Amino acid sequence: MKYFMLWGALALAPWLAAQNPAVDFEKEIAALVASPTVTVVHFWAPWCSNCQAELKSEGWAQFVAANPQVKFVFLNIWHKGQSPLPVLAAAGLSAQPNLLLRTHPNASRLVADRLNTFLGLPVTWIPTTWIFRDGKLRVAFNYGEVRFPVLQQMVNDAQNSWEH
Repeated sequence: MKYFMLWGALALAPWLAAQNPAVDFEKEIAALVASPTVTVVHFWAPWCSNCQAELKSEGWAQFVAANPQVKFVFLNIWHKGQSPLPVLAAAGLSAQPNLLLRTHPNASRLVADRLNTFLGLPVTWIPTTWIFRDGKLRVAFNYGEVRFPVLQQMVNDAQNSWEH
């Protein structure tokens, strides 16, 4: 009987993984960052004061508008079920053609339950900003508010070819 249950669990594991909204969510973002276009992935939450500070004037709205050739993905994580749309709309972020807004299905802020890794990389703080090109992480700002002149330089660098 033990072997039958083990075999059953192993047989169902791929199906269960396929039914997991968090797995589907991650696959969607993985496909986006795999493109040759520079993609900025920004982890944030509407309740986070540091995240809110980045939304003030000359923040994200201006940066997204100034970089139409770059894809931006804002991932609402650790959100406790709070919608990001009012906060983003108040900051002028909602209808840009190069901006994708997504809310992770796991709303928990509890360390034991929350999203702690994404695309195989640790997520330990918000805001966190990653820059990808060709599916490769080029730059990671893992702790706190980003400085937009520095972010612009890193986006510019990611657009250039790397010769190793």
